[in-house]
Amino acid sequence: MLQSLLALVHGRVLTDEGLREDVAVLVHDGHVLALAAADDPRVAQAQRHDLAGALLLPGFIDVQVNGGGGLLFNDAPTVDTLRGIAQAHRRFGTTGLLPTLITDTADTMRAALDAVDAAIAQSVPGILGIHLEGPFLAPARKGIHDASLFRTPVADDLLALTAQRRGVVMLTLAPEQVEPSVIARLAAAGVRVVAGHTAADYATARAALDAGVCGFTHLYNAMTPLTSREPGVVGAALDDPASWCGLIVDGHHVHPASLRIAINAKPPGKCVLVTDAMPPVGSARPDYVLNGQTIVAREGVCMNDAGVLAGSALDMASAVRNTVNLLGLPLAEASRMASAYPAEWLGLDQTHGRIAPGQRADFAVLDDTLHVRETWIGGERQAV
Repeated sequence: MLQSLLALVHGRVLTDEGLREDVAVLVHDGHVLALAAADDPRVAQAQRHDLAGALLLPGFIDVQVNGGGGLLFNDAPTVDTLRGIAQAHRRFGTTGLLPTLITDTADTMRAALDAVDAAIAQSVPGILGIHLEGPFLAPARKGIHDASLFRTPVADDLLALTAQRRGVVMLTLAPEQVEPSVIARLAAAGVRVVAGHTAADYATARAALDAGVCGFTHLYNAMTPLTSREPGVVGAALDDPASWCGLIVDGHHVHPASLRIAINAKPPGKCVLVTDAMPPVGSARPDYVLNGQTIVAREGVCMNDAGVLAGSALDMASAVRNTVNLLGLPLAEASRMASAYPAEWLGLDQTHGRIAPGQRADFAVLDDTLHVRETWIGGERQAV
């Protein structure tokens, strides 16, 4: 018998074939060993954890997390901050995330890169890499970002972004602000280059896709729209079958009909749930300071005094619920949009995003109302 064998039993397990109630999930050494029948002798020999009929889904993966638990990554780009943000999101089923640095100085960007590298080296649960949202963005589509810090990349930026590091590096940029040759260099080095906060036209966005852009940050928001004679960035995103689109499904950022249009336009697997979460997620405090402005979350919407959206108060479990309840998608597909599909976007699909032999034992346990009861990372039940 394998030592430390764990069996998760009596759950409704989301497998590659759909929900199954006739299997136990065997976990060993932080990974799924097998999906076993109830009468498999290994189940009887293992330490058993009874799910009592709950839903067992792959742990959620969020590629855009600015903050949580009252913490903002920009305020203190340290390992302790990352630990606190990841812990705050864990209670909502998020087992992997990219802490996201909003446009800031070159020094802060380097500190953030180093902090994420150190957090992964220290095995901080849930940290998969980093998402740099800026500073190579377009003033015309700045949103809440500080346009005074916008710039074009220089040699030192490219060295920092392409250096050997632990984890994934995702970079949101405006294609009209960065030469296609630079995009190609970043993509060739393994950076996940995505387009966002951009005023580009369709042709510029299409050229960026050809150069190596692999996705779009919070589709529809802070980018040129699809119109009759100028498809814009939204049109380029929906027209391109290979790229991924991040969707904020909070009922505020994008109309449900627009979200359904994007999901129907893209091939299966190319729409990914993101939160764009800010410090109020997992915190009792609704307010925080960003770029000297006080932002307040009211009824799930984070805005400054002028009514500009400043990230969200969304968590991944709520995003999954909203995808089912607002958009009418099946739970299995909503779950994949929060797990398998982001894992593919990040190049982690061999180890993350599914409940299958060989995958990491990262799970979200949900009740029938799709609220999280338990979160597991690497086969360990997490304190939340």
